[in-house]
Amino acid sequence: MDHTPDSRQLGRIKAVLFALCLLPAGRLGWAAWSGDFGPNPVEFVQRWTGTWTFNLLLLTLCVTPLRSLTGLHWLARLRRMLGLFCFFYATLHFLAFVGFDHEFAVDAIARDILKRPFVTVGFAAFVLLVPLAATSSNRAIRWLGGRRWQDLHRAVYPVAILGCLHYLWLVKATALLWPIAYSAAVALLLGWRVREWRRKAIPVPRFPDAKPLKFFSRRPD
Repeated sequence: MDHTPDSRQLGRIKAVLFALCLLPAGRLGWAAWSGDFGPNPVEFVQRWTGTWTFNLLLLTLCVTPLRSLTGLHWLARLRRMLGLFCFFYATLHFLAFVGFDHEFAVDAIARDILKRPFVTVGFAAFVLLVPLAATSSNRAIRWLGGRRWQDLHRAVYPVAILGCLHYLWLVKATALLWPIAYSAAVALLLGWRVREWRRKAIPVPRFPDAKPLKFFSRRPD
């Protein structure tokens, strides 16, 4: 049976979710305070923030299937928070790349984006995430209109695909297990959506006795 939480219960759920989403950032804070970054601090920060960007992206994509399969429609009210935390960790990931790797040197950053394919697709995914985060408010929905807002936010699907390519091209051939697992999860979630779109598509009615329309250059007598 579908149990819809009231506003107070939903507020508590959001508070717990908010705290859980902050835990990976708390781990970074603890590492910075204790110096527990391991032998390669730059790689640790980049891998950690990249992993949690992908985790939260997958959780965001899971909301619609879970809502459809369970009938818990209130889950959609958690999607915005998950999406914004995904962007938050993506921003930390990007800042680690431009700050730790390149010390904010614009020429070196541009050269790396153009020369290394995994950096190119990762940067493209981040650029696509920016307008999604910027238009995540109710005000943006009213300004854009529901249809245009939905069309814009479908960019999350190419973001997920680019994220898979970024991860696959980043690691060595001997460490492909996790990138393949993430890619399989994305394929499953996007495949479910394609199936739903086809199932809900309204077929065009066919009338076997219908005659083609005729147009006349002038009104017939």
